[in-house]
Amino acid sequence: MSEQYAIECRGITKIFGGKVTANDHVDLQLKFGEILALLGENGSGKTTLMNMLSGIYRPDGGTIFVRGEEVFINSPVDAMNLGIGMIHQHFKLVNVFSAMDNIAIGTKGRRLSTAKMREKIREISSRFGLEVDPDKKIYDMSVSEKQTVEILKVLYRGSDILILDEPTAVLTPQETEKLFAILKKMRDEGKAIIIITHKLNEVMEISDRVSVLRKGKSVASVNTAETDELKLTELMVGHSVDLSIRRPETDKKDGVLKVSGLSVTGAEGMKMLKDVSFEVKGGEILGVAGVAGSGQKELCEAITGLIPFEQGSVKLEDTELKGKSPFEILNLGVSISFVPEDRLGMGLVSSMGITDNMLLRTYYKTPGLFIDRKPAKEMADKLIDRLQILTPGTETPVRLLSGGNVQKVLLGREIESAPRVLITAYAVRGLDINSSYAIYDLLNEQKEKGVAVLNIGEDLDVLLALCDRILVLCHGEVTGIVDAKNTTKEQLGLLMTGIKQEKEAAHV
Repeated sequence: MSEQYAIECRGITKIFGGKVTANDHVDLQLKFGEILALLGENGSGKTTLMNMLSGIYRPDGGTIFVRGEEVFINSPVDAMNLGIGMIHQHFKLVNVFSAMDNIAIGTKGRRLSTAKMREKIREISSRFGLEVDPDKKIYDMSVSEKQTVEILKVLYRGSDILILDEPTAVLTPQETEKLFAILKKMRDEGKAIIIITHKLNEVMEISDRVSVLRKGKSVASVNTAETDELKLTELMVGHSVDLSIRRPETDKKDGVLKVSGLSVTGAEGMKMLKDVSFEVKGGEILGVAGVAGSGQKELCEAITGLIPFEQGSVKLEDTELKGKSPFEILNLGVSISFVPEDRLGMGLVSSMGITDNMLLRTYYKTPGLFIDRKPAKEMADKLIDRLQILTPGTETPVRLLSGGNVQKVLLGREIESAPRVLITAYAVRGLDINSSYAIYDLLNEQKEKGVAVLNIGEDLDVLLALCDRILVLCHGEVTGIVDAKNTTKEQLGLLMTGIKQEKEAAHV
């Protein structure tokens, strides 16, 4: 019998397709009454390991112990019966159901009466400081409320071992602080918690210990109090990394992209953007912050002609873009790299290789009947080398690449088109540290070339370090435009919740 850990993994191995080793004899220990941060670059095996603990995958080798007993987790139901609950980054909720109905789905045994369910939910909520209206529909909830329902769901089912995957990715600083207070209270009551995050400052704040994976193998397990962000980064990547983000000074050109009074109505008649006005200068990176669904996607699509807008104006210097097709706007020099949850949903053909996806931007410029693939092949080779895109070759279909590598192809292609305006949305979503810093360098290079860069991001620390100014959206409205050098995360968080900036301070 193993020592009494909440979870102990010994020599866990997982191989996909007989060739790709995702986990290579991984060891992991989790104690009750602690928060363990799990770190690693993209492809290091973090998610695969957690998917085996939550019953989505089965290990090909090794042993899992839960509470000191060897177990076989063959399904999510097995994991739930063992008291293991996972809160995924992309919530597993039914939008048209209420919070209470979502909590009840999949519970063991006979469902309690409505009155008893309410009482049990109220008791759990009070105990851990979780606030949610049990009758509220999921589609009416904020991201933070949906996450609260997910946590309530696993606690209601009796889980005392919790796994959270990137739980703060789309939360404001205030919401993150509230979540951490809840997690600490759970830890203090003896629950065992694993948190996966790319944000090293959060690791230092919330965790008791840190386990690091690199290329599918266990590298180290350290007490958080005995390490720092630089040491953790070195453990993840295998060498020292400069964590500072450049913000070069440039000569800025006014009025490259001018948006005035932009309003967009969604398919269901809801206002997605309301009287949005701002300017992006040449040689500037203007960041856009906001909780998920605040109008970021619609802003990108309206500027680039992908959706119509009924009011307002969008100008590229003196040229009005309203009414022009996406193709015309692209040819004027407005390029977009939008990274949605489905990265193959925006501008890449999944069955094509990198070379042919490069051609999608240039084929129409080729004179004559025959297309010269040589320049596109050279561009593909250049991007593979510069962005360290992991691929068997330039002709490998991009659908066979990892999400992060698809992302690099998408952004790299837009930059190579030499745009006058570059719109990037979630450019480093899900990327590891090395890849993220390569992207920051690329954006700064565009800025130094005089390109007007509109950068929509999720990580407020990065927006504050990289951008010159930051525009904040809340429910489709601009609540402030601030100087990044003189602003804090807390101030951005307040703007993200709808508290508008003082008018006299709005001009920066």
